[in-house]
Amino acid sequence: MNSVRFVASEFVKVRGTRRLAAANMCKELKTKMLRLLPPTCNGPTMNEENRTENSDEILRCTVKALQDGHVVALPTDTIYGLACLAQNSEAVRKIYAVKGRNGQKPLAICVPEIQDIYKYCKVEVKKELLDDLLPGPVTLVFKRSEALNPALNPFTSLVGVRIPNHAFMRRLCQMCEEPLALTSANVSARTSTVEVHEFQELWPHVAVVVDGGPIGDQSRFGSTVVDLSVVNKYRIIRPGCALSSTLDVLERKYGLSEDLGEE
Repeated sequence: MNSVRFVASEFVKVRGTRRLAAANMCKELKTKMLRLLPPTCNGPTMNEENRTENSDEILRCTVKALQDGHVVALPTDTIYGLACLAQNSEAVRKIYAVKGRNGQKPLAICVPEIQDIYKYCKVEVKKELLDDLLPGPVTLVFKRSEALNPALNPFTSLVGVRIPNHAFMRRLCQMCEEPLALTSANVSARTSTVEVHEFQELWPHVAVVVDGGPIGDQSRFGSTVVDLSVVNKYRIIRPGCALSSTLDVLERKYGLSEDLGEE
């Protein structure tokens, strides 16, 4: 009889916990599906306050998950991504495992502001060039600095850095106060995703899924990746979705020439 009472008591506790899920969601370890309310098209409305609270609540929960060493899935300005704290070596190992990614393929880092790039990268171009390309759908590759976690991409002296043109992502990085390691939210070698249901098989392996709705023009090309680690040169690693505008900045405005690998 005592065992029956115990089971009944535990069942009531579980039901009560579910009712309080919204208030205590950051304390749970199960995958949390968090829906960002869409931005308004015509400026502030009567729901603007609720929209802000929704975003702030999701930010707090996502930051907590990251600081606890978990992997999260979230929208960027190009495709959906998986993220973890770049300075947390165990979290970096987790993100490779979740994605099934080859350990010799690098992860990019994401920072909120251009000045943050100088802490983790050795920049050989003018700041004005960074201002022209970021924030935006471009990943810039530089030589890494000693401040970056040596367990992140230990097989290369380079690192790609992003500042997505996405308010949630930038605020998330600001609140974490350190770079995020970032990769696309899909099983390795499969198509990039622009809606959360497209990577549903990964949901059980991440702490938080932030649903920001369909992304952009759904091109699935991801960011344009350009190596700027050689002085006065550039090398396109991935054409991505912003190749033409990026080349226009690099060549026409700043006079960089393509690195054809002659040296």
